[in-house]
Amino acid sequence: MTVPTLARAIKEKCRRDQVSVGAWVTMAHPSICEVFALAGFEWIVVDTEHSAISVSEMLQLLIAIEQRGAMGLVRLAGIDPIQAKAALDSGAAGVIVPMVNTRADAELAVAMSRYPPLGKRGVGLARAQNFGDTFDDYVRTANDDSLLIVQIEHKDGIANIDEIVSVPGIDGTFIGPYDLSMSLGVPGQLSHPDVVRGKDKVLAATRARGLIAGIHIVHPATARDETRQAVAQGYRFIALGTDAQLVRQGARTLRQAID
Repeated sequence: MTVPTLARAIKEKCRRDQVSVGAWVTMAHPSICEVFALAGFEWIVVDTEHSAISVSEMLQLLIAIEQRGAMGLVRLAGIDPIQAKAALDSGAAGVIVPMVNTRADAELAVAMSRYPPLGKRGVGLARAQNFGDTFDDYVRTANDDSLLIVQIEHKDGIANIDEIVSVPGIDGTFIGPYDLSMSLGVPGQLSHPDVVRGKDKVLAATRARGLIAGIHIVHPATARDETRQAVAQGYRFIALGTDAQLVRQGARTLRQAID
């Protein structure tokens, strides 16, 4: 299955009210991506915001993800047209755009991620269209077949959520729990009532528009219960853990087993 077909299948799956589960990578080694793909994750996010992953390393990770049959997404470092173009031209099936707080932010996210007439993404021969071999098909279908997820992770984004989700070209929203808690003055308190109310508002607005509701469940130790709760609430695009958190927990569990 090609990358565009994978992206289309996952979008349709979420819209059928089925759950799609992905993983999160912050370390730049292709084998980590292969392990996640072989474990059955449908998509893997290459995080370039809170990591040291470079553009060239991102490319190698995307190749590894595709070769093992999963779909590669890139969480951008910011609302950056240059980085968005690099990620999509490298073959990412979509981008997650952080800190989308206003309608203007959302409009820029669309402009930099979609080809005209919907957006202003630059057009050039690149890996995404097999260096030109499938240029016509890719350009014709890319707007529909790639994912654009805006990350809501600040109190301003919550306040403006109805305007944000009304922008044409957005496929869904994604809760960033830690930045959201920080902006609300309760850093790391993910179950604080203010954080819960903010998440609920984003979820309701997203689903009301028929868009994909996503969330990142970070800690492996509580992932089973949190995932069940998230699904019951209506989230359908769920990232589990991070490579670093899984290694951290596994190492500690192993070490404590002989104490």
